[in-house]
Amino acid sequence: MKAAVIVFPGSNCDRDIADALAKICGMQPHMVWHKDQDLPEGLDLIVLPGGFSHGDYLRSGAIAAQAPVMRAVKSRAEAGCAVLGICNGFQILTEAGLLPGGLMRNAGLKFICRDVWLKVDAADTIYTRSYGSDAVIRIPVAHHDGNYTADERTLDKLEAEGRIAFRYTDPEGNIADTANPNGSARSIAGVLSANRRILGLMPHPERLIDPIQGGTDGRPMFNSLMEAFA
Repeated sequence: MKAAVIVFPGSNCDRDIADALAKICGMQPHMVWHKDQDLPEGLDLIVLPGGFSHGDYLRSGAIAAQAPVMRAVKSRAEAGCAVLGICNGFQILTEAGLLPGGLMRNAGLKFICRDVWLKVDAADTIYTRSYGSDAVIRIPVAHHDGNYTADERTLDKLEAEGRIAFRYTDPEGNIADTANPNGSARSIAGVLSANRRILGLMPHPERLIDPIQGGTDGRPMFNSLMEAFA
């Protein structure tokens, strides 16, 4: 699988995702600077990593969404290339118009850094096929602006089209306010584009791919991608 990781000023998870991809895929991804205007040819996957692009000084992901490289990302996405946005990458995808909705300040107005439980709502995608249907997984989060919001019409459309990839739940897979770490609408933790090739999610699967990290619940996402592009 040929992948590229986009690096913005303030990215702090770019090396984490690069290491995860290299370990699982056996191939080092291309690291692409935000000012570059082109991307390598033949990419299967583009990743927008977590972090605090441009310090989040304007609005999380808003400045990064205007970076020169994002024109190439949009072009590749329109051509069907898979695009994965994690945490700040998810915020950038919404700011760039590649995913609907937006990410607001956490309902508790505090930075959250801990493990959460997720239910896999869409198990038939290139990102989730290695998870069982309705699987419940544990993945870390680390964000201050992870409160997913959209108008009711958009939320209904995401539901109807099966584009909610992950939801926050308790360890048994039950949706509850107490299991929602940031106040996201309908406990949404990750959403898909209409063609299901773009995924944005707030939790960090790259931080849980090896037993030495305390678990491997993030690894099936990358195994799914490997199988999709084998």
